Amino acid sequence: MLISITEIVYLAIVTVVIGYIFMDFIPRAYGSYIKKRFDWNNFKIACLIVAPGVVFHELAHKFVAMSFGLSAIFQIWPFGLVLGVFLKIIGSSFILLAPGYVGISSGATVPQLTLISFSGPLINLILWLGSWAILNRARLTRKQAVSLYLLKQINMWLFIFNMLPIPPLDGSKVFYGLYKLIFG
Repeated sequence: MLISITEIVYLAIVTVVIGYIFMDFIPRAYGSYIKKRFDWNNFKIACLIVAPGVVFHELAHKFVAMSFGLSAIFQIWPFGLVLGVFLKIIGSSFILLAPGYVGISSGATVPQLTLISFSGPLINLILWLGSWAILNRARLTRKQAVSLYLLKQINMWLFIFNMLPIPPLDGSKVFYGLYKLIFG
């Protein structure tokens, strides 16, 4: 099976939580004021701008692992979800995005694990540079430009953060894999 119903539900939960965490950034970016109540429009826009970077990142890990014949299942990380919501509720300027991970069956080679680990950040790199290229070449409305700018910034930070060589981040697995490939 390509993706299970449980994984679809988990990805929907992640999208909703991410939309909630980032919904207050939308009015600031568009030059509006923040409303005291829940704003469905800001929530929807936050889901559309922020969630793809996280969801496609995780799906890249899953599908690259599956392309090697490995079993790969997306799991939510309840602590990461709750921590992200808690930080939003207390008004923290620090945001932690660790909503889930892809569990991969054992048996992968070092080159396979390196490619699987890099595939997620690669999606963020593509979204970052793609939105940057569109911003620099296309005629856009103000709302389109702001949306692409947010997409660019979020994916830039997701790429940079995930490529830090600190366990359990993807960067530690990529750099370890490269080290093993080069120095044996």
